[in-house]
Amino acid sequence: MMSERHLTGGVIQVSLERTILLVSGIVVLVGLLLGIFVAPGWFWLTGLMGAHLVQASFTGFCPVVRLLKRMGFPERSGFA
Repeated sequence: MMSERHLTGGVIQVSLERTILLVSGIVVLVGLLLGIFVAPGWFWLTGLMGAHLVQASFTGFCPVVRLLKRMGFPERSGFA
């Protein structure tokens, strides 16, 4: 079975789609941990990320995607 990561000149290129999943997951986990260990108000971060993901699924608008495209992340299917 072939790996979904492509080696180009010894560097692993991560797709735009997988990077979005990574960023979203990190924001949710950080909000959760801060809510547990620092202050319950941080749970709003987790809730806002969830609301943004729902919004982005309907509208197709996500500022992080625009930023990552400008940074040159390659677009590939995240679940192929």
